[in-house]
Amino acid sequence: MVSVDQARHLDPPARSAHPALPDASTRAGADARQRRERWYRALLVGPGLLTIGIFLGVPIVIIFVFSFLSPATYGGVEWEFSYEAYRQFLFDRDIFDESLVFNSAYLEIFLRSLLLAVFSVVACLLLGFPTAFFIATRPAARRNLWIFAITLPFWTNLLIRTFCILLILRERGLINNTLIWLGAIDEPIPMMYTDFSMGVGLVYSYLPFMVLPLYANLEKLDFRLLEAAHDLYASRWRAFRWVVLPHAKSGIIAGSVLVFVPSLGTFLAPDLLGGGKRLMIGNLIQLQFMSSRNWPFGAAVAVILLASIMAILVAYVLYNNRQASVQPEDKP
Repeated sequence: MVSVDQARHLDPPARSAHPALPDASTRAGADARQRRERWYRALLVGPGLLTIGIFLGVPIVIIFVFSFLSPATYGGVEWEFSYEAYRQFLFDRDIFDESLVFNSAYLEIFLRSLLLAVFSVVACLLLGFPTAFFIATRPAARRNLWIFAITLPFWTNLLIRTFCILLILRERGLINNTLIWLGAIDEPIPMMYTDFSMGVGLVYSYLPFMVLPLYANLEKLDFRLLEAAHDLYASRWRAFRWVVLPHAKSGIIAGSVLVFVPSLGTFLAPDLLGGGKRLMIGNLIQLQFMSSRNWPFGAAVAVILLASIMAILVAYVLYNNRQASVQPEDKP
């Protein structure tokens, strides 16, 4: 027979062995839930990733492979390895002694494209920030009307919009005719087929890409912070510098990327507004695939363009991460 005191001493070990069973079942249930959640995430993200892989990843791989092949006689490629397409971007081969001679023509086209893309970003920011701030400060009932006015040009084909810029900037266009009618000038100002006309076309085409991200940020701004800054004797510039600008930083970055990337690779505005005389890198790629039928070189230029854009974005991300890691240490 076991006494009551002995049973009390034996009972805790017996009870301690049983809680392990609910713990094992709990872990099994948690693992099953995690597996179901992973499947749900895969089902949700899978179609998007598959679409991106087929329509973006596969073409990039094809272009990359083509850039290391030899051009065929009448277009297309021949399946033999060659790096001549990348050499052609910077060097020409002498027809007599096969020596390499530096050729800056393609590099100048690339630099012109880069400068015009930067100009379009800066111009769109200078025009788009006041516009977005104005819309964000309107009554809520009127904001949709202003957003509708901003997005209205997108309802028209890009070709038609670019051609309208041509009608405005040409020698007998709206600007020159108005200035002559006002007596400001006697002869039309030549504005067409210049870098200026291409820059105007880029700014007009991609300005909404800057306004909309900025508006999305600025409409969330608590404008009572501006009132508090003015109550603390901050000038308008200091209030803008320390209240509005930090809040709009993500919108500025998003808008700059959305304007810079298509501006760098565009070919319609230079073709119409540049008259085919002021090429950008998008025109160079188009000509190599369509007229010159040098597919490997066109693919190489496309790879160089893509690599340049990725390098700029990666450099920005690294800089931003570095600033974010340094900032807390600088705080007192």
